[in-house]
Amino acid sequence: MLAADHASRAAGIEVLHAADGAATARMRVTRSMVNGHAIAHGGYVFLLADTAFACACNSHGPTTVAAGADITFLTPAHEGDLLHAEATERALRGRSGIYDITVRRGPEDTAAVVAEFRGRSRSIDRQEGTGS
Repeated sequence: MLAADHASRAAGIEVLHAADGAATARMRVTRSMVNGHAIAHGGYVFLLADTAFACACNSHGPTTVAAGADITFLTPAHEGDLLHAEATERALRGRSGIYDITVRRGPEDTAAVVAEFRGRSRSIDRQEGTGS
């Protein structure tokens, strides 16, 4: 899945770990990711969190997609910041899952929290996801 993810690759996102319902990814905020307020555009922060979410919920094996997600922005990020997203599975029942992702400036637990993301996943039949 990740090898075919052109959007994450174009943003320079690196997945550091993905297994057992968890994932960690990072991304450096570049000049092209900064909005008119001189802070990281929220769409890029969402993309980083969503990539960690996708890797965590697909780490179990069945093809899994987002059923929904929301994000709360807490602290701005700036050009040059290295953002880390840590995804954790909170619940998995049948074909549905809930995942929490914390985006920080830096990998340390004490680093500033930029955003909190909650993703809801749904495992699908491979043919359902491809339109076949």
